[in-house]
Amino acid sequence: MNTQDESLLEAKKDFRYLLNRAFPRTGALKFVGDHYLLDETQRNYLNRTVFSNQKMETRKRKLILLSEIKDKYVLVDGYNVLITTESVCKEEEELLVDCDDGVTRDVKAVFGKYKENKATKEALTSIILLLKIFNPEKVLFFYDSPVSLSGELARTTQEILKFHNVPGDAQTAANVDGKIIQLSHDMDSVVATSDGIIIDKVNHVLDIPGYVSRARKK
Repeated sequence: MNTQDESLLEAKKDFRYLLNRAFPRTGALKFVGDHYLLDETQRNYLNRTVFSNQKMETRKRKLILLSEIKDKYVLVDGYNVLITTESVCKEEEELLVDCDDGVTRDVKAVFGKYKENKATKEALTSIILLLKIFNPEKVLFFYDSPVSLSGELARTTQEILKFHNVPGDAQTAANVDGKIIQLSHDMDSVVATSDGIIIDKVNHVLDIPGYVSRARKK
């Protein structure tokens, strides 16, 4: 997908215009997508990257620096962070987008069909070593149990945490969003995610894929 396509750029402007005027997101996306004859990938791109000005400002205020995780619990939205970091490791730059709300996302939709692959361990290692540098109190990964083989992925994550002497754990949960949101309010923690639903309900957000991407470019 060429995100610089003229029609897509115009669609972004119109989508943001409607969001700024409080049009329902789903309806606005359908209207703009139909008007510009966008395909599914292009509509997914708009939905993951474009937000109202108010939403942009609110979310950006929650973003913290890596240096601010020292002595704090880091709650990692497992699949969300891992899938995007894998795209960084695979150098799939065409899938990575710096979004309106300040976080890095990819525009593919593989979440429910995710399987461990040749980039999984590299991505997990990149995430864990990046966090280790800044001495968090503990790193906790959460994977959605309805996704096939989540338990195995949690065990792989535990092994990498242990190998690199990073205090932490990985577990599965039926409702990762709810689990992370609740824990974030129960402890002094930072949440690593690009999931808008989570971002809107927690206080401190860390964009790990964005940091991994910038580190690999240096």
